[in-house]
Amino acid sequence: MPTHRRRVVLKISGESFGPPGELGIAPESLAVIAREIAAAAATGVEMAVVVGGGNIIRGAEMARNGTIDQSTADYMGMLGTVINGMALKEALRTEGLDSRVMSAIALTAVAEPFIRPRALRHLEKGRVVILVAGTGNPFFTTDTCASLRAVELGADVLLKATKVDGVYSADPKTHPDAVRYEELTFGEAIERQLGVMDLTAMTMCMEHDLPIRVFDFRGDGNIRQAVSGDAIGTLVHSGVPAEPVRS
Repeated sequence: MPTHRRRVVLKISGESFGPPGELGIAPESLAVIAREIAAAAATGVEMAVVVGGGNIIRGAEMARNGTIDQSTADYMGMLGTVINGMALKEALRTEGLDSRVMSAIALTAVAEPFIRPRALRHLEKGRVVILVAGTGNPFFTTDTCASLRAVELGADVLLKATKVDGVYSADPKTHPDAVRYEELTFGEAIERQLGVMDLTAMTMCMEHDLPIRVFDFRGDGNIRQAVSGDAIGTLVHSGVPAEPVRS
């Protein structure tokens, strides 16, 4: 068992911050995210949050159409995560929660550099650590960043907050007979290409025996339940999986 308090890394997509189907930050969405994170932090858990930037700029799309080189597009995406991280910090402040933004690229005017011992000190002091700019390198997703930081910081679990209530055997929007899994092994998730995370992120978690919980963050108290270890969404881990359940 870990000797520290329960420690988690929460990955939340940039799209969660924006209006549905649009770019930008929706104040009401930001307020909900901050309120839910504050409620989760009140349980005493040590929490780091990795934010995406898809609501600010979709660099992958720009790279695909040839407008911008992928390396440049990826760095632009990293800057999008910084904007979201700064917004989240301010929203958490209104909830009375102390937090720090730590960046993988040098942006000292708006964020601290990510330095592992410093991040650990912030966590131990009860601050939420908001991790931005991905890994600091192009060609890596924020999912991979979340896996990397969770391993670096010794997290007990990686929480992937989505707009779906778990991992399904197929897309439930187009396949009404799709079933939701309560548990999966890493091997099964990879073999069945269930899209839990990208392959690099999944492999890192598997190699370090770091469980992933995929859940819908939008329900009242869902993030609090996830950080508390409640059976919400789908748990991906190294053990034997349970049977899928019909949603």
